[in-house]
Amino acid sequence: MHLKERYSIFYPIFLIMLGVITTVYFVNNPGGSMAARLLNYDEILRALRQHILLVIFAMISAILFSVPMGIIITRPKFKSIVPIIDNITNIAQTVPSLAVLALIYSFFGLGFKTALFALWLYSLLPILRNTSAGIQSIPDEIIEAAKGMGMSQKHIIMRIELPLALPVIMAGIRVSVVVCAGAAALATFIGAGGLGDLIVTGLALSRNTIILTGGILTALFGILMDSIFAIMENHLLGRNQLKKVN
Repeated sequence: MHLKERYSIFYPIFLIMLGVITTVYFVNNPGGSMAARLLNYDEILRALRQHILLVIFAMISAILFSVPMGIIITRPKFKSIVPIIDNITNIAQTVPSLAVLALIYSFFGLGFKTALFALWLYSLLPILRNTSAGIQSIPDEIIEAAKGMGMSQKHIIMRIELPLALPVIMAGIRVSVVVCAGAAALATFIGAGGLGDLIVTGLALSRNTIILTGGILTALFGILMDSIFAIMENHLLGRNQLKKVN
């Protein structure tokens, strides 16, 4: 196993250990009786579980929607609308995540499902844009050569376009998961819980230990998710290279 591969595998374990150490430290050093009532393992695990569920469900939904949609809009009969869709996604990506949550809240009210829908909507844009850009970056000569070999449209997508566009698509997914992990902390403002509960409560009570617990765990979770998708990317790219060799 190469040093880089060994490093990438142990990096998520290191981040998890760092999160555990952070939690244990602040639970045992809450900085006052008021903070001690809030900084306990049950409360932290509850917030962390809600945060994880929000991010995982939002990301799975965003990937399942954006990648097929990115493939569809790059088909010849839809290529004329690709610049329009790209412009819309670029503009939409500039909208702050809190504004997206507020807009969705005005239609659907408070709760976990509202936050999940808002995070899904915010997460799909980088994936959709990168899927479209990755497929469009493939030279036409390669597609024409595949057609000349008698490959069907399905085989061209699965064996040519997606493997070649995979690094760009995975880059979009990694950007999306980090953005989603950070934005999920704002879900507390619409009653969806998450690690944002600790941050907002700490701000309201002026307790730095509570703020730091929520903030550090949120940051570590975002980095952890990015590292997991990086390992998946390396694995998928390695399989593609192995297929080329064979």
